[in-house]
Amino acid sequence: MQQAAPLLELSRIGKSFGGIEALRDVDFSLGAGEIHGLIGENGAGKSTLMKIIAGVYHEYRGTMRLAGREVHFRSAHDARVAGIGMVHQELSVVPDLSIAENVFLGVQPTRFGVVDWRGMLRGARAQLASLGIDADPSAPLGGLPIGMQQLVELSRVLFSGARIIILDEPTSALSPPEIERLFAVLRRLREGGRSIVFISHFLDDVLNISDAVTIFRNGRTIVSAPVSAATDKHWVIERMIGAGHEELEESYTGEFHLHSRPDAPVVLETEHLSHGAAFRDVSLSLRAGEVLGIYGFMGCGQLELARTLFGRLRPDHGALRMAGRALRFRNTAQARRAGIALVPESRRSMLFAEEPVYKNTSIAILERLSRLWLRPRAEREIAARHVKSLSIRPPLVDRAVRTFSGGNQQKVGLAKWLTYDPKVLVLSEPTRGMDVGAKEDVVRIVRALRERGIAIVVVSTEPETVLALADRIVVMKKGAIAREFESATISKDRLLAAA
Repeated sequence: MQQAAPLLELSRIGKSFGGIEALRDVDFSLGAGEIHGLIGENGAGKSTLMKIIAGVYHEYRGTMRLAGREVHFRSAHDARVAGIGMVHQELSVVPDLSIAENVFLGVQPTRFGVVDWRGMLRGARAQLASLGIDADPSAPLGGLPIGMQQLVELSRVLFSGARIIILDEPTSALSPPEIERLFAVLRRLREGGRSIVFISHFLDDVLNISDAVTIFRNGRTIVSAPVSAATDKHWVIERMIGAGHEELEESYTGEFHLHSRPDAPVVLETEHLSHGAAFRDVSLSLRAGEVLGIYGFMGCGQLELARTLFGRLRPDHGALRMAGRALRFRNTAQARRAGIALVPESRRSMLFAEEPVYKNTSIAILERLSRLWLRPRAEREIAARHVKSLSIRPPLVDRAVRTFSGGNQQKVGLAKWLTYDPKVLVLSEPTRGMDVGAKEDVVRIVRALRERGIAIVVVSTEPETVLALADRIVVMKKGAIAREFESATISKDRLLAAA
């Protein structure tokens, strides 16, 4: 039987940025009614290829065919008109608008030439309900956690009518139940004949939902294959980054023995800390040279707890002490002066995307570097050291942050605070949107900081991240501490069960 022609086919695609090749002779095809997983390290070229398909990048080499006809989109609008929709890794929602307005952004329903607000609210409520979201569609979107904002953006594209849907890291901030609801929607869309490109660093998610996978490395296509029993995580990791990454691979499948440090001095502690409905009665301690993992599903309160430790949120009740001294931060500047640094889960909130790496890296210590005028040479030297130690790729301190992959942007955000040499480092979703290789870099970096005596809090919805990094783990559930693991053998299954 003759195989059906692909709905979308790209041949010998090439793309360069400032003389650096991001894609080299890449071939890719997508069948009608197919979910195709795209896997590769940060900077491998996955998102660049998808942005070509979605019309974001229009200067490239090679050819693209849609339903057998050669096309070359000049804008994202051209791609949308052709039936291609994309949810980018960095969200494009408008926090000040309502949830409903974001769901129908740019395509508001009208009656007699005016916006049909009642119909828009009704439609938004129905679309969100299909993704398991119970929220008031008239409420401002900015009041929702980042994972919920991600679901709102997903709903906008999933229900847009696009016949090709590109999802870039769609599960990066979702809990397991939310992921299952999303996958049920994707399967219904596939059964209806729609085609989906699913980009993710969560290998379980890719292998669970995809009919076929394509693996990228260094801007090239390494292999494309149907998903089968043979294409397991070991097979994928080996082709992504080669052999020699057993330690990180264990965090996906094996058991870990936690090594708490009960004799180390307490650096930071909270007592019955509470903030509104987000979290309540949280008492925990953090010791010098220790990594404390705080794990829970999205919305359990751990992200708000991280912001409270850094002074972004003010607690309603309870105490915060550092080295035994009571603290009550009115703002983040006071937290920073006390020696606390926060690398937040949102890159957009911590980086200046249009500015070069060296300016983003030195922003936290400008008052130390310059009394009367700036010292770009010193800023570049400091940035170069961090770029090398953090394995930021490409190692170009003068390049704008927006041109780096998501994982490398995350490393730039980490470099920004490491210049400040904090006593306590709070990492909120530190590996969100990172591939296996970049996560391994984070493991190495965090362990080196721990050996320097820095007390580290790792807040994450990714069990693999917490297992790979933590000496002790606190599990949060519905705003409260549900369980603590220390000096114990623990696996991903036990962690998920506790949450």
